Amino acid sequence: MRTTTLVIGMILLAYGAQGTVRQLVDHDNAGLLGWLPGGFGAHMAGHILLVVAGLLLAGWGGRRPSH
Repeated sequence: MRTTTLVIGMILLAYGAQGTVRQLVDHDNAGLLGWLPGGFGAHMAGHILLVVAGLLLAGWGGRRPSH
């Protein structure tokens, strides 16, 4: 279970960080979050939310269980 959480967290982190950088360089390129209404601010918030969720999931999944 922890490995799955770690992998999903890393995928979200990579996609969110890549999307944030892409959005900063080209404001019109929203990527997969282009369907999200609200324009540049909403797209940036969505990518940043993916980064935070990825960091939390990867951090939780990467911890060793304490015995």
